Amino acid sequence: MKIGFIGLGKMGSGLAKNLIRSGYKVMLYDINPEAVQAVMKLGGRSAASPIEIASNSDLIFTSLPLPKHLLELLIENDKLFQAMKPGAVLIDVSTIDPDTARVIADEAEKYSVEFLACPLGKGPAQAEEGTEPIFAGGKEIVFNCHKEILEKIGRPVSYLGDVEQSTAFKLISNMVGMANLSVMSEGFQLAIQAGIDPSQFKELLHDTGANSAQLNLRGPLILQNDYTPMFSVDLAEKDVRLGVEMAETINYTAQFSKLALVHLQEAQNMDLGNKDAAAVYQTFQKKVESKS
Repeated sequence: MKIGFIGLGKMGSGLAKNLIRSGYKVMLYDINPEAVQAVMKLGGRSAASPIEIASNSDLIFTSLPLPKHLLELLIENDKLFQAMKPGAVLIDVSTIDPDTARVIADEAEKYSVEFLACPLGKGPAQAEEGTEPIFAGGKEIVFNCHKEILEKIGRPVSYLGDVEQSTAFKLISNMVGMANLSVMSEGFQLAIQAGIDPSQFKELLHDTGANSAQLNLRGPLILQNDYTPMFSVDLAEKDVRLGVEMAETINYTAQFSKLALVHLQEAQNMDLGNKDAAAVYQTFQKKVESKS
């Protein structure tokens, strides 16, 4: 099987490396040549353009920042689908909204290309380790044919139904996670105002119903004032915004996610967009400082 990988950022590079480690021959492309060279230290070969990958691959992975970038690549500017072989498969691991996923699936069908939307559950460290949860959507027969290769780049691999279900799940997961992060940040600031030592506050929360993945992952970052990005404010804002917009298309008001979005956008306004999402804590800090 000839494999291509387009988009070698923090997530895509780890996944591409795992394909290479598993013995696959992978053709690589990114707009940043340094990203390609970093992966090629393990193997693979570079492509001059996405079209070169499309015309020479049986299976293509894409990992891009925004839904519009994927549409530009596949349909609008590069017109990748037109260059792909009939019967080839596209697996996208980007975070996109269900409407975009449906547009892509329908367009792929016009060119006899199969499409799986396979968003990811965690961060770059897990992508590198091969422990990235994968949420797959698309035709079940196509998923079953490619489950083995998906398991080479991540685990567990879960099938949710069509592309709308897999992409919606990823957005909802991030909405829940970021809403949890906001209320946790509020709790840290409230604890400080109540005279509770923040380190003790964090440790005691682990033994209560307030324990969470965000407390484990980002509680220490807040205590250490360390906002080195794992998952940036900008990316979190994008995902929650897409999720809120998705909810609106089905006439559902995602109230808590809307509040989380407000705090993420406040963090952006404080020039914290490139910091880890834990920096949303600083929006609560700022409110206290502005009153003193």
